[in-house]
Amino acid sequence: MGHARGEIELEGKVLVIKRIHVTYRGVTIPEDRWEAAERALEAHADGCPVARSLEAAIEITTSLDESG
Repeated sequence: MGHARGEIELEGKVLVIKRIHVTYRGVTIPEDRWEAAERALEAHADGCPVARSLEAAIEITTSLDESG
């Protein structure tokens, strides 16, 4: 399951989304596949239509959290 958190800042009198961080939680990844999962996550934004559309204006980061 993914959980997204946005960070908003005031520009003049307008609230603007500046950063989005997505954490994928409850993911079970064997220890020997953890590096491969992190590489896939790093490459994910390049193939994501939403991330590609927003990347020029909004910083987008991702992480994995096995704890759920």
